[in-house]
Amino acid sequence: MLFLNNDDIHELLNMRDCINIQEEAFKGLAKGHSIHRPRIDMYVPCERDDGYWRWGTMEGATHAPGPYFAIRMKSDVIQWTEDKRSGLPREDKYCVEPGTYCGLIMLFSTRNGEPLAMMNDGHLQHMRVGGGAGIGVKHLSREDSTTVGMLGSGGMARTYLQAFCSVRPITRVKVYSPSRENRELYAREMEQELQLEVIPVDSAREAVRGVDIVSSCTSSMVPTIEPEWLEPGMHVTNLGPFELSEELLLHADVVIRQGIAGGAPTAGEDPVRVRSGVGHSPVAYIAGTEEELRRLPEARPRNTLFRRDCPDFSDLVSGKSAGRQSPDDITLYINGGNQGLQFASVGGLVYEAARLKKLGRELPSEWFVQDIRD
Repeated sequence: MLFLNNDDIHELLNMRDCINIQEEAFKGLAKGHSIHRPRIDMYVPCERDDGYWRWGTMEGATHAPGPYFAIRMKSDVIQWTEDKRSGLPREDKYCVEPGTYCGLIMLFSTRNGEPLAMMNDGHLQHMRVGGGAGIGVKHLSREDSTTVGMLGSGGMARTYLQAFCSVRPITRVKVYSPSRENRELYAREMEQELQLEVIPVDSAREAVRGVDIVSSCTSSMVPTIEPEWLEPGMHVTNLGPFELSEELLLHADVVIRQGIAGGAPTAGEDPVRVRSGVGHSPVAYIAGTEEELRRLPEARPRNTLFRRDCPDFSDLVSGKSAGRQSPDDITLYINGGNQGLQFASVGGLVYEAARLKKLGRELPSEWFVQDIRD
């Protein structure tokens, strides 16, 4: 069994391959070659009286590459606070102490069940999400798109822009973040890395005005883009489930979601203990007393177009649903769903590259198997 840390994965994984391997895995859904289980979270009261501990998992299996199965696991202490600069609600998290996080991916062979690898999820997580947004840009944006309006300046905003540059000839970016320091740092770093013009601007409205691709990469739990900001020919994508309003989705000519992100609680389940729309959780199983439950934010329904009746990427590439039909179409790609499958495909790609380059730390396989039948 192989242990791979974030530095290993950074050396092994490039954005173009990350995009291509996810595309192949997503196409496998229609053929029965891939499968995934949407994210499910569990909430338990934690050490602080203004937060909750959250355990989140998602799973997937694919033949391309592979055949592999992966489960991604997260252990976080969650707080819901108001952003002091923007006044918008946001979700903050840590593991053990602020600034440290725990996310692990375990990869298995579906040929014989062998545990193959354990990986830190940090860098791979950012790459797979950015790569997912890149798939939408590749298939739905105008081929001559050269400009980007970026809302957000964190790690995801970086991999989103890397992905866009992998599939379109991007030359100019406008970036907005409530923090002037953060947006200026983003501009300097991305200009140097990608060799293009990046301009920090003072408002979300200015970032969106006059660009070809609009990307919201924030932790906001309220919409970040107004429908009237959209212009003919734009392509729009998101990071979180609450960044796009129902009105904005209805304003688009073409809406495609990546895949199924989660479902509603099963009929008959306790609505207090099993909820949909707690924070960023599609489905949440919740422990705690009545007093402890008050720490949680109000459950918020997803937009109706996030549900199963919205065409997904498989529908697009199979021809069941149409993509962009005109240069003036406003297209929208909901970059959510298929998470477990993303970890299986990208994780499998990284594992194979690590074996070829002899990177990572070997752990004896016998540590992870046993002679007692369970």
